[in-house]
Formats: sequence, C-alpha cells, structure tokens
Amino acid sequence: MNVSSGYSQAWESFWRDAPDGEGSVFWDAEPEVSAALHLPLFEPYFHAALPLADMGCGNGRQTRYLAGRYDRAVGLDLSAAAVEHARRQDPHGTAEYQLLDGADLTSVRRLHAELGDANVYLRGVLHQCELEDRAALAEGIAELAGERGRVFALELAGTAKGVLLGLAQRPQGPPAKLAAVFEHGIAPGEVLDEAVPGFFRAAGLEVLAHGELPLTTTEHRPDGTRIEVPANWLVAGRPA
Repeated sequence: MNVSSGYSQAWESFWRDAPDGEGSVFWDAEPEVSAALHLPLFEPYFHAALPLADMGCGNGRQTRYLAGRYDRAVGLDLSAAAVEHARRQDPHGTAEYQLLDGADLTSVRRLHAELGDANVYLRGVLHQCELEDRAALAEGIAELAGERGRVFALELAGTAKGVLLGLAQRPQGPPAKLAAVFEHGIAPGEVLDEAVPGFFRAAGLEVLAHGELPLTTTEHRPDGTRIEVPANWLVAGRPA
C-alpha cells in the first residue's frame, strides 16, 4: 500500500512553495524546544549503536540535531521537495536524506536491508496522514525498527483540534505559517489519543513509555508567547 496520491501531492506542493531557511514553516521549531526535549524521553530505550531514522523529516532541522547523537542519522520524507530542502540546508552532510513512502512496505524493506534495525523518530506524522494510511504507516515504521530498534512518536492530542481551530478562526486570520499549511490542502487530521498506541500495537510493537508534551511551533501569539499545541508522546518496540 502507498500513501494516497492526494496526500502525497499536497505535501509536494507545500514543500515546493516553502521558503528555505530554518524556522520557515509552522512546526519547524528550534531543536532546543523540540528534539532536545525528546532526547531524555527516548534515549533510555534507544540502542545507541543503531542508526536513527527521522520519519517525516521535512527540511531536516531535527535530523541534523539528532545526527550529533548517533553515528548515522537518515532523514526520510514522502516529498522530494522536502528532501531537497534538507540537502540544501545541510551543505556539510551532517545527515543523510532519502525519499520514502513509509506506507509502502516494499520500499521500507529495501531501506531496512540497507540500514538494518533502526531507531525511528517521528513528530506529528500520523495525525497528518489520511485515515486509511495510518495503519499501513505504523506497520512500515515497525518494519524499519525491526527487532532491536525503538520508536519515538509525538502526535497531537485530541485537544489540539480546538487550539488549531481557534488560531484558524481569529479575526485577523490564522498565523501566516499555519495559513500556508491550510492553503495547500493540509489540515491536521483528528486522531483519538487512544488510537495512536493502538496503531503501533497492531503493528506488533509494545508501548514502553508514554506521556504528554506540547508540540512547539515557530509562531507567536500577539502577546509574544510561543504557540504550543497539545501533544502526546510514546516510545514503542518489539516485546522482549
């Protein structure tokens, strides 16, 4: 199964039009308020000797940060334009970047044959999938992790919908970077909090740890405070 063509085209269009530069899109927050906060949550579970795969890497900002912690870091994205953004913003080759449809098990197995078991990092990927793609994507992630790899996933909480709707319906309109997401036909899909661990369990993974941590964005409210969106995290892996 592949990710639906409409979803794929929407992301390709978004990244083709996105400006270069770190912080240029809504969720592209500095690693210090993103991946750096996730490290203490997943490092006790990740096998340090395994490569790290950043699923849905976008322009690779978090990938480059995480590359400092692992011998090999590979950013993966459905969009060829996103991969090109990531490569342009990494002239020194801090990390690697590849095109991957995570719901295409043939492609995932080919990558697993290259990498071996991998730790998988994803931030806000499942909720951006269309409903029919989520189970297949979770299966692809589990395939990439293999027997020894672990998965860290941060996904929007059910309460995030109200926050995003409130931003979208402001009298002055949504923040510019959020408006760009909507303009390309990408609207965050609603995923029940209990559904996210369910997708991974159905793919053969056990939830090892979980909790709450907001997804920090690059936009600010009129009072200058950073916009944060409620989210939940989990670490998962094969049962012992």
